[in-house]
Amino acid sequence: MSDCCGCGRTLDVARMQARQRRALLWVLAINLLSFAMMMAAAWHSGSASLLSGSLDNLGDALTYALSLAVVGASLAAKARVALLKAAFILCAAIAVAVGIGWKLAHPHVPLFESMGIAALLNLAANLLCLRLLWPYRQGDINLASAWMCSLNDVYEGGAVILAALAVWAFGTGWPDLLIAVVLLLLFLHSAWTVARAAWRELRASRPPS
Repeated sequence: MSDCCGCGRTLDVARMQARQRRALLWVLAINLLSFAMMMAAAWHSGSASLLSGSLDNLGDALTYALSLAVVGASLAAKARVALLKAAFILCAAIAVAVGIGWKLAHPHVPLFESMGIAALLNLAANLLCLRLLWPYRQGDINLASAWMCSLNDVYEGGAVILAALAVWAFGTGWPDLLIAVVLLLLFLHSAWTVARAAWRELRASRPPS
């Protein structure tokens, strides 16, 4: 009987990790599909905010793939991967900044129809991802950082919808650029938040000297 001591806990951990992997596989697939859809819509509409959203989806897909790779790993490994996620978010922010600069140099009015349809589809996908990751939003730095990425995606989806409505209402491209700038600031804040939490976890995982 003593040989089974801890067996129940081991099985519970294995089931929890299996659920985490399943959720991450779903959100990874959803974000890859959203990236392809948003990139095509950004090219068709000429929207800077859609381009920002598509790059964010690509970065999130990489984030979820990394999260999937370290399910069940040590706290230190998860913290190091979270730092890498912060670097991905920062790279997305830099790409968005470049896109904004290009749009400022080549101003035009984006097609609000393409913007609106793509933004609505992306928001629906992001809400589904948020629901899948909701049980893991606290505690584990690996899943918590993935959940934060999904939450940012929901904000981004709503912002792009507002941009499409404003472009339609005012007949100008400045709302699209304004939302792109807001998303840029959101990415920078997220990169800092994830990096700070990961660094704190990494320091806590080190044995005392």
